[in-house]
Amino acid sequence: MSLTLEDIRAAGAALRGNILESPCLFSRTLSEITGAQVYLKFENHQFTASFKERGALVKLLSLDPEQRARGVIAASAGNHAQGVAYHARRLGIPAVIVMPRYTPAVKVEQTRSFGAEVVLEGRFFDEAWAHAALLAQSRELTVVHPYDDLKVMAGQGTIALEMLSAWPDLDALLVPVGGGGLLSGMAVAARAVKPGIELFGVQTRRFPSTYAALRGEVPEFGTTTIADGIAVKLPGKLTLPVVRELVREVLLVDEGDIEEAIVLLLEVEKTVVEGAGAVGLAALLRNRERFAGRNVGLLLCGGNIDPLMLAEIIERGMVRTGRLARLQVELSDLPGSLSLVTACLAQASANIQEVHHQRAFAHVPVKSVEVDFVLETRSHAHVQAIIEALARAGFQARLHND
Repeated sequence: MSLTLEDIRAAGAALRGNILESPCLFSRTLSEITGAQVYLKFENHQFTASFKERGALVKLLSLDPEQRARGVIAASAGNHAQGVAYHARRLGIPAVIVMPRYTPAVKVEQTRSFGAEVVLEGRFFDEAWAHAALLAQSRELTVVHPYDDLKVMAGQGTIALEMLSAWPDLDALLVPVGGGGLLSGMAVAARAVKPGIELFGVQTRRFPSTYAALRGEVPEFGTTTIADGIAVKLPGKLTLPVVRELVREVLLVDEGDIEEAIVLLLEVEKTVVEGAGAVGLAALLRNRERFAGRNVGLLLCGGNIDPLMLAEIIERGMVRTGRLARLQVELSDLPGSLSLVTACLAQASANIQEVHHQRAFAHVPVKSVEVDFVLETRSHAHVQAIIEALARAGFQARLHND
């Protein structure tokens, strides 16, 4: 069994008119930041906000009438679930979706809203998949695997065809990889159309399954990751040989890299991506010298992120870039001391967001108080200027990073 360019082109024909041919646009600002010529494929613009619709629909369209009548089952952390549920409803196919218990609530509710029966089982995808396999057998349902299926791989490969059609000069693609369906499908398509193009998979360091498999190593996994869409512990039996043959390398990124990329895409491109959707940019930022001057395609594979998580990531990003700072200031416990400090902060153009006044639990002498200020600032240089202005006014201040 193997995947061919003809399979992927046939998948593209089946998808035409049923999904969005998402835009693939040049980013001038990200190009200036990274030193590469950066092109973004906005798969977060799909109706379910993920590329997973492609493979799911190609698989569903391949079912015979008897399989459609019995129904389908899928296991997914969210995006594949929504793709299957949405298109199964469109085609009148009953769908059961098994999701890990700790899947973000926004993904669970969106999947239910498409009419699927949702079963929560297991901590991670692998445990959910094992339960789905049991249900498929007992209820005679057709499995729509999230990555280890030739139809699914073909559907995901159509993304590479669209990217190279829009920008034939692309010479490198950075692609998120969990189980490998997306990376393997895109690799077959891209290398067939343009043999010299290089593909790089990107995984989070906390779930380096494909990275370790290619190196013959035993992976060590973390407990959680913000890139939950690619938190897969075992690459596919069909996908791994393709990745091994056609992909140049799998790059690893840290959680902080992903957070930085999410915030940057929000600020620069005004687009919301989930953790998995940001790993390509995270890898590019981490490996700027390697890709400098090259025409690099990045896939924003999904935009389903919990709003509370996004808010926290934005706030942490503001701290990382010096636009939100927490200063600890020691002052005399006398009337008017606090007003003098706030006046000094105002003169330094710092906007006070929070104030915490501490006596009993502070490590300062009696008759002194410790005040924490959370400030909106412009940059790290601005924060340093504020500390110096306070010092000139007679107040000892230090940056509190805890």
